[in-house]
Amino acid sequence: MEFQNVTLTGKANIYFDGKVISHAFTDSGKKKSVGVIFAGSYNFGTEASEIMTIIAGEVTYRLASEDAWQTCKAGQAFKVPANSSFDISVDDGTAEYLCEYV
Repeated sequence: MEFQNVTLTGKANIYFDGKVISHAFTDSGKKKSVGVIFAGSYNFGTEASEIMTIIAGEVTYRLASEDAWQTCKAGQAFKVPANSSFDISVDDGTAEYLCEYV
């Protein structure tokens, strides 16, 4: 995955004692972030709707409106509604992701 002509925010967003790290950027005026998730389970709240694409590794996730956990592997994506939350878990190693705010 490669991006051209972006504006990158140099300061990292660090969550959960460094177990989730991302960098925000704009691509053609659209807000996005790219990052890494280390092994563990985490809960994130959303303001805007998000599309999470897994670039490398594998996660399981559960949207606030659902009971079941689902798997998302490299090359796959899932959408999170605005003003909601989701749980995300990496069982082993790391997962890399692209988050697009829509």
